[in-house]
Amino acid sequence: MALLITEDCINCDVCEPACPNTAISQGKDIYQIAPQRCTECVGHFDEPQCMEVCPVSCIILDPLKRESHGELMDKYRKLMADASS
Repeated sequence: MALLITEDCINCDVCEPACPNTAISQGKDIYQIAPQRCTECVGHFDEPQCMEVCPVSCIILDPLKRESHGELMDKYRKLMADASS
């Protein structure tokens, strides 16, 4: 699954730099996560770093973007390959 930032976001700015895939950006009202870039930190860390640093726990698993660990790893590998080309 990709992660989702809920409307409880307080725009504290700590999640964006914590994301190793640069999947987080400032949206119109709150931060948002690009599902095509979010691997839940699979390939980088054991736990999603944005969830670890969020002071209000407003980052959840997106129920509409379900992905297996293998699919997340495949996405990680593609992102890394794209970054090195």
